[in-house]
Amino acid sequence: MRPILAVLLLAAGPAAAHPGHLAGLAGHDHWVAGAAIGLAIALGLWGALRGERKADPEDEAEGEEQQA
Repeated sequence: MRPILAVLLLAAGPAAAHPGHLAGLAGHDHWVAGAAIGLAIALGLWGALRGERKADPEDEAEGEEQQA
């Protein structure tokens, strides 16, 4: 099983896309997909940098009572 897994992992390397494919989006309607991908990346980064917020203030109050 391990040799098959190693071959599959190494065979996937050459399939990686390069930035030259983005130039092909300029003349087609595929620019919408490129914009959607960019928006998804931006929203993901924004959410990661913003951090997690607690959803319920009651949970926070219970946590403070348990610590005391």
